[in-house]
Amino acid sequence: MESHSPTVELTNVSVKYEDKVVLAPLDLVINPTERWVVLGPNGSGKTSLIKILSLYRYPTSGTVRVLGETWGATDIRELRRRIGLASSSLRDQFRADISAFDIVMTARFAALETWWHDYTEADRSAALGCLQRVGADLLRDRKFHTLSSGEQQRVQLARTLMGDPGLLLLDEPTAGLDLAGREQLVSTLATVAADASTPATVLVTHHTDEIPPGFTHGLLLKNGEAMACGPIDEILTKDSLSECFGLQLELENRDGRWLSWASN
Repeated sequence: MESHSPTVELTNVSVKYEDKVVLAPLDLVINPTERWVVLGPNGSGKTSLIKILSLYRYPTSGTVRVLGETWGATDIRELRRRIGLASSSLRDQFRADISAFDIVMTARFAALETWWHDYTEADRSAALGCLQRVGADLLRDRKFHTLSSGEQQRVQLARTLMGDPGLLLLDEPTAGLDLAGREQLVSTLATVAADASTPATVLVTHHTDEIPPGFTHGLLLKNGEAMACGPIDEILTKDSLSECFGLQLELENRDGRWLSWASN
């Protein structure tokens, strides 16, 4: 894929479960250097969008192109290896006593266990480098179930960086973290986002204060429909946010962080 080619191209993509439309027809283009945040209340279609982008949910309609490949005309198993995914549903699939190091290693083949594949010394060195990049190298030998929520999220973030991915998908990475854990992870995400070697990134959240500095674009979803889509400074306003969440809100960008609160 040429470096200037879009990382993601969704054309008229929708998702329907039985008679309920959970994601209305959506057109979306994400370029390699862009960092996207997807905001919206519960039930707005965020999870369905992540499942499509990670190639685990085929759309009801439309065309999905990821990293230059069209879903339905390519080997999905190979393409998934080029997508870094962190989500609560994926986290819950890992064996409780698997080590943090092995969790990162599994991303090499988009697997859940290391014993399913053979790994090289270069793979092991790359996995350690990913842990170091997010400040989690001291956790390498810890069993996953012994890690705090913040440490588990940091290991998951390291896993997304394994194997030279072309797309990072972060589904509510700060969910369940305390204040310190959240702020540490947001700071790490900002550092990763600022790195020119980091590929196109999509972050899903409910809260504007969890958007790391350096994110460039935004998508607001409500009831499965895109309310606003484009450069974050243009689409993220107090009016658009208020409409999206059905509550009169104030919004301020302070030192690169987006703060929102209910109006009196």
